[in-house]
Amino acid sequence: MRLRSAFGVILAITAGLGAGASSAAAQVTLGGLIYGQYGYSLNADSGLVATTGSAGHDNNFDITRGYLNANAKFADGVSARITTDVDGRGLSFGGTAETQLTIRLKYAFVAWQPNAKGPLTYKFGLMQTPWIDWEENLWDYRMQGTVAVDRNKIFPSSDFGAGIDGNWNYDQVNAQIGVYNGEGYSSTPGDPSKDFEGRVSVRLAKSDMAGRTGGLRLTGYAQIGASNGGGTRTRFMGNLSYKSKAVTLAAEYEVGQDSTATKTPQQKSAVMSVYGVYNVPNSKVGLIARLDTYDPNTDSTLTAVNSATNTTVNKQTRMIGGISYAISPNFRVLLDVDLNSLENGATNAFDKSRQMLYFHTEVKF
Repeated sequence: MRLRSAFGVILAITAGLGAGASSAAAQVTLGGLIYGQYGYSLNADSGLVATTGSAGHDNNFDITRGYLNANAKFADGVSARITTDVDGRGLSFGGTAETQLTIRLKYAFVAWQPNAKGPLTYKFGLMQTPWIDWEENLWDYRMQGTVAVDRNKIFPSSDFGAGIDGNWNYDQVNAQIGVYNGEGYSSTPGDPSKDFEGRVSVRLAKSDMAGRTGGLRLTGYAQIGASNGGGTRTRFMGNLSYKSKAVTLAAEYEVGQDSTATKTPQQKSAVMSVYGVYNVPNSKVGLIARLDTYDPNTDSTLTAVNSATNTTVNKQTRMIGGISYAISPNFRVLLDVDLNSLENGATNAFDKSRQMLYFHTEVKF
């Protein structure tokens, strides 16, 4: 499906939802989000010899993501959301040899909050998983790229399932638990096994930033499930963070175990991420810094197979640093370096060992 056709389908879906919801006396809002970028490889790419006659610095313009959202609120605490996702990944910098964008559903769920302002909200459908949506709100720079556990395919940001969101004492404690297929929104559901996922975040001290990620917080996450074929899939994660209007600081660590069948050995992995954001007072300028490490096999110093890309990789270290400017409340730009390296393993075409300079844009409407 080409880009023009893809956006035609998106508009038809959201318009249809809006029309149908209006007939049911719902309040419907439509919005969107676009992430664009220009990327320049700081390392010369010998793979360009075949097409250009010499090694060069790969560089491309790209739309990495495009979302259209439709939210509907009905009577008696009932609401619904549908979000379509145009995925531009793969068109630039070593992705698959596609000439078209991928369009898929990101969210499509119904929610019910009894008594309108009660602490619990029940959800059913294709919805946010407990961790990534919460952390993206904390990090607030999805325009640069996904958070560490998403970027390394530790768990997906959206999945099919049923769950409960909780909020007590104005986000003193917030939580999300659910039962999901486990394979994520962009993959085919696997065997009959399901995954349990849950997150709890507790505010230890207040700051001038309200909301579910504001203040000094301790947050934990657990996932217990089974891989296709009868293996195991477990994840445990902790995060200590502080967020105010001027400063965000966070440190987190995740451990996981995976096996592809009941008799295969469990492979242990670990992800660490530390980052900070400084919003310069009385200005539109922001500074970001981040360090991620990902070890796909903590039991071995040898290279391990990363099933997400089918390429041989070992421990990765990624350093990100940049400066942003808010042109308006709806439009931000970011200039940053994204330096990713391998401890062992051959370079490959899936962004595992790239040294990049990026210009990112974020448009909300």
